[in-house]
Amino acid sequence: MTQVPLGLPSHLLPRPKAPPTSSSTTSLHALATSTTPHLSRSSSLNRQDSPSTIAPASQSDVSDKTTAALIRRVLCPQSHASGPDARSIDELLPPLTSRNDVDLQLYAIIAVVVKEFVYSWYGRITPDQSFVEEVVRIFAHCTRALEQRIRTIDMERLVLDEIPQLVEGHIKAFRTSHKMLHPPSMVVDLRVIYHTLVPHPAFSPAPSVSASAPADEQSRNEEAYRQLLVQGALAVLLPTEDLGNACLRTLVADVIGEMILGNGIGGKACEGWVIWDGITKLVESVKARVERKTTGEEIESTARSRLEKFGLLSETDGSLQEQMKTNRSSAVSEVFWRILQYGYLAFLTVRFTMLGFLAAYSHPPHPLTSSPHGRDAGATGARTVAALSSSRPLLGSRIFSLISLLLDLSHRTPWLVGWLCLVQHHLVRRPLRLGADGGLVDNFLRTLLATYVLTPAHLPPLLRALRTALFPGNALAPPRAVPPPEEQVAIKRRCADAILDLVPPAVARRFFATDERPSMLADVEAVLDVFGDAYMNKHLVFGVVELCVVRLMPEVGEMGVRELMEARLGEGWEDVE
Repeated sequence: MTQVPLGLPSHLLPRPKAPPTSSSTTSLHALATSTTPHLSRSSSLNRQDSPSTIAPASQSDVSDKTTAALIRRVLCPQSHASGPDARSIDELLPPLTSRNDVDLQLYAIIAVVVKEFVYSWYGRITPDQSFVEEVVRIFAHCTRALEQRIRTIDMERLVLDEIPQLVEGHIKAFRTSHKMLHPPSMVVDLRVIYHTLVPHPAFSPAPSVSASAPADEQSRNEEAYRQLLVQGALAVLLPTEDLGNACLRTLVADVIGEMILGNGIGGKACEGWVIWDGITKLVESVKARVERKTTGEEIESTARSRLEKFGLLSETDGSLQEQMKTNRSSAVSEVFWRILQYGYLAFLTVRFTMLGFLAAYSHPPHPLTSSPHGRDAGATGARTVAALSSSRPLLGSRIFSLISLLLDLSHRTPWLVGWLCLVQHHLVRRPLRLGADGGLVDNFLRTLLATYVLTPAHLPPLLRALRTALFPGNALAPPRAVPPPEEQVAIKRRCADAILDLVPPAVARRFFATDERPSMLADVEAVLDVFGDAYMNKHLVFGVVELCVVRLMPEVGEMGVRELMEARLGEGWEDVE
């Protein structure tokens, strides 16, 4: 006899979900009076299904089933059932975004966080699930509001211009602070110089190794800044009824401000050895993808092993083996395979370029996006005019100057920098203006960027990799101890070694102007040193976080927390609490 799953509370029952729509101009008062959007998962036809939902069963499908089982066990224990009558996750929980595959990974992260950080103390008090259901409901409301706001920002400008500008400022300040222009007795602390060049109220005063009082004061300022940032974001995103609950608002602010921003983003994520280890893993994954069978010997060996596998080639045929060995060692065979490979590579390049230019030729000019969350229509119109006047082609983005600065191309290969600047000038400024804003080359680059980089299809694998890194085995990993200085140097050396292995030897010899690998590794380590100081990295990391928050929620940059709370709850909101 099967047991009928118990029903969920009314606020967690599936609601009709509208398809993704573009955001319209919304005032702050409209945001305050709006309720949670009525969204539904009753039909998956209204949403963009992930490839795993329509593809045949594979290892990824098994992983998705395991993830769904984890979500059922933690977030829907009353409906934790198996079999053909079991309801899907889409029907049990409210939607987080407009994509099922993204929701699955987000709910998996929420499930692990609830299991490790909420049930560890809440389960000892009561078995009631109301608190967990309330957390899920609030999280769903915030993610849907964020998704609507993401559609209103210019992602290309944020990724290619504004964030690279912050990284470029960090590199310049780091290198300037490490230039010894005075005798050692007159040298000021490097962190003080960096903080003077890149001031930030959260990291003032700059901590010193000798004194402990400034470090304590700086920690208090950083904690106050995190709370101010989180409180401002919550004043915009939280529903009105939850925003008026001071206890709930304080709990959510402490969790986000201390656990995520303090211990996560502002803690281990800013350590140099963590950044180097992450770069090493990223380079190794890229290297595993780009490395293919590039020699004729490997192709012949693979073909021969397949023939032997199916019994089409006798292993005792000595004459044939000797003949294949002779062919592999033949220079003619090596030249033949290289010509074949380069010809195939040239064909793929020409085909990719031609198809891309055809798509760019038929692609309409990109729309300029401006945020609709201003105080009034005049401010919105002013921002639109500013966006129109400041529009720039992709070839003029700051990402290229960042790469040049990071690799120090102006000193290593000034001829290359001059040649690239000349090509850019001819593409952007000359009469044809192929690289100008709306030109053929510009549309081609924007098409590639939208198709292969800024696409929602990258979110599920990214969230899955993030969950695997933070919670291996869907559990909280033991805290990683800070390695000693010798091990940190070894981590940086492994990172430099992985990066150098990814560069072709001929290119590395020409770029570094040497054939000695230790000298090359030393130059790569000098580039990695710009991310070696945790205090300096905090300026960059929190600058990026603050930039993203202001772009997503312009109200935070225009009004203070008190003004936002008064606009949402009225002038007497403190008395009500």
